[in-house]
Amino acid sequence: MRSKLFVPGTRPELFAKALAGDADAISFDLEDAVPEPGKAAAREQVAAFLHSDAARASRKVLIVRVNAVDTPHFAADIEAFADAALDLINLPKVESPESVRRAVALIAAAEHAACAETAPPLLLTIETPRGLRDAAAIAAADKRTAGLQLGLADLFEPHGIARDDASNVHAAMFALRIAAAEAGVFAYDAAYADVADPHGYAAEAAMARRLGFLGKTCIHPRQVALANAAFQPDEAEIAHARRIVAVAQSAAGRGTGAFLVDGRMIDRPFLKRAEAVVAAAARAAMP
Repeated sequence: MRSKLFVPGTRPELFAKALAGDADAISFDLEDAVPEPGKAAAREQVAAFLHSDAARASRKVLIVRVNAVDTPHFAADIEAFADAALDLINLPKVESPESVRRAVALIAAAEHAACAETAPPLLLTIETPRGLRDAAAIAAADKRTAGLQLGLADLFEPHGIARDDASNVHAAMFALRIAAAEAGVFAYDAAYADVADPHGYAAEAAMARRLGFLGKTCIHPRQVALANAAFQPDEAEIAHARRIVAVAQSAAGRGTGAFLVDGRMIDRPFLKRAEAVVAAAARAAMP
C-alpha cells in the first residue's frame, strides 16, 4: 500500500476513475471532505459503489474513512458498510484505547446484524497531542487494529507547529513509528495539502520511508506517482534483500544465527527487513 488516494464521498463520478488509477489503495472519505448536510448522501453513494461488482472484483485496497466514533454519524456509517467489499476501516481522531474498544464493539454488532462474512481490520488515525502521546496503547487496544496513520494537519495547525520545518515532521513521524512498532502494527504517513508542491511531498515521503512507514496518503491523483516511487524498493535494494534471504535459508540449515552478506553482518533484525523488502517487491509486481 505505497499510495492511498482519498476520494470524497460527495464525488461519485470519481469513484470508478479512482479504481482504474495507479493508487494501491482508495480511501472513500465520509469525514473531513463531506460537509454536515451531505453526510447521509455521501454514505449512500459510497455504500452503493462498494456493493457493486466493480468494487468486489477490484484488487485494490478499499478503505472507508468513517466519521469519528463520538459523532452522531458513526453508527449509520458502520451499518452501511457492515457487509461491503472493504479491506480497511479508517477511524479518525482516535485519542484513547477506550474509544477503539467502543468502536470495535459497535462495528462487531453491526457486522453480526448484517451476517457479514468478513471483519475488516482498522486503520487508526492519530492526529491530536493526546492521541500521539498514547499511540502505542491505542494501537494495542484491540487485535483488529492493523495500522496507525499520522494526521499532521490536525496535529500541527491548531497549535502553531510549522509543517515546513522538517525537524517537526520527523519528530511526529518517529513518535508514531515507534508506537506502531511497539504494538506490532504498520505505520502510514499523512496527507500533504500543497498539491502544487511535488518536491515537498516527495521529501516527506522519502523521510517516511526511511523511518519504516508503509506508504503515504494522497489527496490528488498527481501525488500517486510520487508515493509509488518513494515507497518502491529499487533494483539494488531488492537484489541485496534477496541475497540476504537466500543466505539466511542456507545458514538456518547449518544452525547459524548470524552471517555475512556483502561484507556486512546479518542477524534476525536485518533479515526481517530484507524479508519485508522482498515482499514489497512481490506486491508491486502483481497485476
